Amino acid sequence: MQHRIIVIGAGYSGAIAAGRLAKRLHREDVAITLVNAEPDFVERVRMHQLATGQDLKARPFSEMFAGTGVELRLARVTGVDVDRRTVTVIDQGDGGGTEELEYDSLVYALGSAWNSRGVPGAAEHAHEIAGRPGALRLRERLAGLDAGQTVVVVGGGLTGLEAATEIAEARPDLDVALTARGELGDWLSPKGRDHVRKVFDKLGITVHEQAAVTAVEADRVTTAGGTSVPAAVTVWTTGFAVHPIARATALEVTDTGQIVVDRTMRSVSHPDVYAIGDAAMAMGPGDKPLRMSCATGTPMAWQAADAIAARLTGGKTPNTPLRYFNQCISLGRREGLIQYVTADDRSKGAALTGRLAALYKELICKGAAWGVANPLLGVPSRPRRIVRERTPEGSPAEASA
Repeated sequence: MQHRIIVIGAGYSGAIAAGRLAKRLHREDVAITLVNAEPDFVERVRMHQLATGQDLKARPFSEMFAGTGVELRLARVTGVDVDRRTVTVIDQGDGGGTEELEYDSLVYALGSAWNSRGVPGAAEHAHEIAGRPGALRLRERLAGLDAGQTVVVVGGGLTGLEAATEIAEARPDLDVALTARGELGDWLSPKGRDHVRKVFDKLGITVHEQAAVTAVEADRVTTAGGTSVPAAVTVWTTGFAVHPIARATALEVTDTGQIVVDRTMRSVSHPDVYAIGDAAMAMGPGDKPLRMSCATGTPMAWQAADAIAARLTGGKTPNTPLRYFNQCISLGRREGLIQYVTADDRSKGAALTGRLAALYKELICKGAAWGVANPLLGVPSRPRRIVRERTPEGSPAEASA
């Protein structure tokens, strides 16, 4: 019998894991199913570009996984039963039927969505760019704005910086503002902070610092200090919340709903489940939790796929430390910032800025998309066969480490 591997979610982590498993394992031994609600790969790191009217290259999964042996199932995951080892899905086709898929190994990569943080009015009035549907809605709204109208970006993190500068560059006729809970770029090095301020000044972006937003209305946001900031459009970028399905299972999860995993991305409570990307709580250097990002989701996918393959084939289970090297920030199409960081993600003094940094960030984005379709780094040229042994009952079972 084939070992059934189901990967749920085809963002950066899920798609890379599925492709890498297909390269690692012999096709006769495994059945790999990738479940995703959309037929195309979404470059999440480019959603601010999509929102400002730029057209992104289509990346159909049917082409990316052609000839790999990965079966693509266009369906929405509605539940996971880790005791019965099943995934419940609703097909995205005309029929829309519900089905239970059985697995032997599950790779949970459902990722995250935007987080309104319970702020009154945010869910009703704010726009988000955590996914393609939200970015397209914002795109339509921005296109309908007249010159002089105000766009307020809430959140001073990486996504907020990228969204504010992208909108200001694409629509210089609009009045763009950003509200930050702390100071602008306060986690960056002095050189990085200075460059961000320089670009914001050049683009005419108004910054409201120490201004946590406590309410959102159709035409304004209100800060904790009582300041009312006019907003024809509010863009919400205050972080991400994981998909709620994991919390509804018997898996061990954190208070945030992330699945607790070991250093091979294996669930600490259910060894036939691996969690990667934003859905997982994995520890990095200094025993600090890895942040939600493409920078961590990709190596997490490599780690999980290699660990599954090793355990099935009797190989050595990998335990490669995950670490950071830099934070890549686009500041429009012509400016960027590459902030070099320590292994545990603390800013160093060194930073690359300007046009060269923008080109560097673009190469990183292209490389991430390329890596989804070509998950070959460190993978041997020939797939390995699953090692089978006999259980006491006499039935075949995959050897595990």
